[in-house]
Amino acid sequence: MYKNILLAADGSNNALRAANEAIKIASLSNESVIDIVYVADYEKTKEDVLHASSADELMIERRKKIQNVEKALKDNNVSYKVTILHGLPGPEIIKYANERKMDIVVIGSRGLNSLQEMVIGSVSHKVMKRVYCPVLIVK
Repeated sequence: MYKNILLAADGSNNALRAANEAIKIASLSNESVIDIVYVADYEKTKEDVLHASSADELMIERRKKIQNVEKALKDNNVSYKVTILHGLPGPEIIKYANERKMDIVVIGSRGLNSLQEMVIGSVSHKVMKRVYCPVLIVK
């Protein structure tokens, strides 16, 4: 079964739906641990740092973005940890998943249309193509 589950979370409703699917997977084994991965995107990080009064406040603000996901995991008694990475979401999730030999990646999809996905790409699509484990994309 899947013991090491990477759940990519960004605070969106899509991430919460992905969390609910990760909970279902984790509930199949008492040994499963969900690693909630939040990537502080370079594009947004500069503004966050400018508005934060301290490093602790910045960390609290980032944790608030995924508190709905954490609550869902706590409410379902699922073992989890939180990892905050810095960089571009797609490449950072891919690198993290591959280096740690995750068993599965669960990620939400924003539901871009074909044209949007072709022009700007999607994080979930990039992750799916480049990780070495199965990926569950949740719409």
